[in-house]
Amino acid sequence: MTKPTLEAAAPLEIIRPVQATAAALSANLVGIGLARFGYTPLIPVLVAQGWFAPSTAAYLGAANLAGHLAGALGARILTTGLGVPRTLRGAMLLTAASLIACAFPWGFAWFFAWRFLSGCTGGVLMASAAPTVIATIPAEKRGVAGGAIFTGVGLGIAASGTLVPLLIRWGLRETWLGLGAISLALTALTWKEWPAPAPTTRARERTAATRSPALLKALYLEYALCAVGLVPHMVFLVDFISRGLARGLEEGALFWIIFGVGAVIGPLIAGYIGGRLGFRATLRMVFLIQATAVAIPLVTATPLPLALSSFLIGAFVPGIVAVTIGRTRELLHHDPEAQAHAWSYCTAAFALGQAVAGYAFSFIFAQANGGYMVLFALGTAAFILALALDIGASIIAWMAPAEQR
Repeated sequence: MTKPTLEAAAPLEIIRPVQATAAALSANLVGIGLARFGYTPLIPVLVAQGWFAPSTAAYLGAANLAGHLAGALGARILTTGLGVPRTLRGAMLLTAASLIACAFPWGFAWFFAWRFLSGCTGGVLMASAAPTVIATIPAEKRGVAGGAIFTGVGLGIAASGTLVPLLIRWGLRETWLGLGAISLALTALTWKEWPAPAPTTRARERTAATRSPALLKALYLEYALCAVGLVPHMVFLVDFISRGLARGLEEGALFWIIFGVGAVIGPLIAGYIGGRLGFRATLRMVFLIQATAVAIPLVTATPLPLALSSFLIGAFVPGIVAVTIGRTRELLHHDPEAQAHAWSYCTAAFALGQAVAGYAFSFIFAQANGGYMVLFALGTAAFILALALDIGASIIAWMAPAEQR
């Protein structure tokens, strides 16, 4: 009687981590891939069909980024009060509701509230879903699981770039409803797959935070600057190609699909390179590649270079997550709890950079009457500054006494 029981238990040990990983992947797909990035190819349609003016549509995109900051900061409070599985289920459900609500053009305030809410839920899902699932997976499988989880962002981007041009033939309202229905379906499919998190000791987390080295504090700022540099592509890429270059929504959506393809494979490639070269060297290489990719539209608007720019930035939207997590592990290799605590700070820093850049770039865009080139130039400068900061912080840390590093 014992043998069949053991044989039945073995597949469950495989199935449960896979199901939990799929749930976290779906959370990123819904909360970030569809709710945030699904809006980008819709901006020119919202403008063309008279729902909003170009500057107003840009501000609505920034509302999601501001909400992401609020969600990232409030995620720990929500999970402590409601429990992690309940919080994640509620966040996915509210995200689906926000997409459905946007099918009704009831004014700027209505849209702003729902776009802000979808940002909040996306921030909660980004901050909580992956750490919850990865903690329940065997150590030897965590790298693969982490890469798979963050491909959800890319899958959502690719899906939005593919689905929006198809759904828009039915109408703008139907497009919002379609995105909401997909999110609702994924919420239902993963409803029972969230594992309960392992208990943690808050006092130990606070102690670990006080041991964070100076290089880690610099990393927070670098990660925020990275968020700033990504905003021009994340928010304005499709609009730039569709309206700025007058090439239409279908071509803009094509470049968004290229962006999404990069986002699907980016985390896997970045994690692999980081494991081979070390995450400090990989982080600097990524900053340099991103600076070059964001600068490409400043030099040329021909299709092939723009496709390369879209692919590279798409790859490092989730890819920089894998590299940054790896870098925190390098800096805090002695303390897994400190790594988790540092990741919460990184998430908040990235969300803050996105929110500030989202509103600042939307203001510049409105004042410059479609100043795409200004935005790409500022994005390039943000990555160059992040690279300089990382190198400078390393030099300062090398010169400082060991106990002050």
